[in-house]
Amino acid sequence: MWFSYTLRGAQPGSAAESWHPRFTYYGFRYVQVESPPGVEVQALEGRSVRTSAARTGEFTSSSDLLNRIHGLIDAAIESNFQSVLTDCPHREKLGWLEESHLLGAAVMYNFDAALEYRKISDDIAGSQTDGGLVPDIAPEYTVFDSGFRDSPEWGSAAILDPWLAYQFYGDRDNLARHYGEMTRYAAYLSSKTVDGILSHGLGDWYDIGPGPPGVSQLTSLGVTATAILYDDLATLRKIAEVLGKSEDAARFGAGADALRAMFNARLFDAGRGAYDHGSQTANAMPLALSMVPQDDRPRVVENLVADIRQHSDHTTAGDIGFHFVLQALSEAGRNDVVYAMIANPDAPSYAAQLAAGATTLTEAWDANPRSSQNHFMLGHAEEWFYRSLAGIDFDLSRPPGQQIVLRPMPVGDITSARATYRSVLGVIGSSWKIADGKFLYDVEIPANASATVYLGGESRQAPSGRHHFEIPYQ
Repeated sequence: MWFSYTLRGAQPGSAAESWHPRFTYYGFRYVQVESPPGVEVQALEGRSVRTSAARTGEFTSSSDLLNRIHGLIDAAIESNFQSVLTDCPHREKLGWLEESHLLGAAVMYNFDAALEYRKISDDIAGSQTDGGLVPDIAPEYTVFDSGFRDSPEWGSAAILDPWLAYQFYGDRDNLARHYGEMTRYAAYLSSKTVDGILSHGLGDWYDIGPGPPGVSQLTSLGVTATAILYDDLATLRKIAEVLGKSEDAARFGAGADALRAMFNARLFDAGRGAYDHGSQTANAMPLALSMVPQDDRPRVVENLVADIRQHSDHTTAGDIGFHFVLQALSEAGRNDVVYAMIANPDAPSYAAQLAAGATTLTEAWDANPRSSQNHFMLGHAEEWFYRSLAGIDFDLSRPPGQQIVLRPMPVGDITSARATYRSVLGVIGSSWKIADGKFLYDVEIPANASATVYLGGESRQAPSGRHHFEIPYQ
């Protein structure tokens, strides 16, 4: 990438000239300046640009490593937060849609993205084909083919993004305005199933397999595509209920139930307690999406943990699966495993990216210099920092009193964590530390709201205001 500038040709002694690009931007780390004899470059300034969304969140902890990882992810979000959520600011600048729903909470905890997500939904509506297909990118500035245009894990942002915006912002109007596109996309994907299994697309893109990263290697396409379709149908049931469409809600609910039964019949090995080939993504997605039969959940969790331990506390999941790996482990109470992966100093890991000199997230887990050095897609730990470690779980689709859930999850050698989130209800604060054998917890609840606080295995209701809790800690 390069720019050239021609001097106006002013007389000697006139004021210095200045220039900056006005109609484009590029991500970069290094700058080389060349000028002809007699021309002096007096100053060079780099400026960070992004959409004008206000900051809504802050996170910090006693771990310098976690704070640096948070900074790495935050820098990647900022540099890819333009009129669309881009994958990278230097190369494609395309709105690859899987990031918008899998990393949506990471964005929303940090920035007021209500208008951004309305725009993304509008872009999706404008890009949807007459047949119902939602392309992997929106706006569709260029038309790809194969899985790079039609991958369910990407196109499902048409359904999952408006629901996410409803959970964080209560944006019912966006649900209503785009309900038609959602239902058409669900019908399109359902028409592509064979014996209840959807098996096209890119799958768990950039997972860590024996070959170079790219299309899923460790997990069959039928796992990720069918699981996402199940998520679409289950989410459409909830959306239809919000919109008062009871018949649609029943239809989508029945469709989701039937798809889950087929998924388990075709892809679950009850003897092993594992799905598909037993990859981390294959076991994590059905766990996180509540597709696993209740009695089998403990064994599937055990297999997920065993695979991570077998890989020396590394993930093998890629762009799609890692989100669900963290969610499944956290919901199963295995934040110790999450922490072991996130804090792992050896590649592939966040810490290895930092050690390689990364200043934003890299495209490949191992910070391979042949891949992008500024990519947004692997920042799933950010949601875990806010929702699990600091404990702020926010969801406006739940009843009042349950919309704010504060459930801090101390782990490992971390002795404190603090986060604030400026929600549409007001500021939510969660700050804990371990000292003198006690767990000290301070919370802030917005005016006219209440929260459910979980401490020591017990729950209690906390009204608006500031509260302090102390419990013994071993």
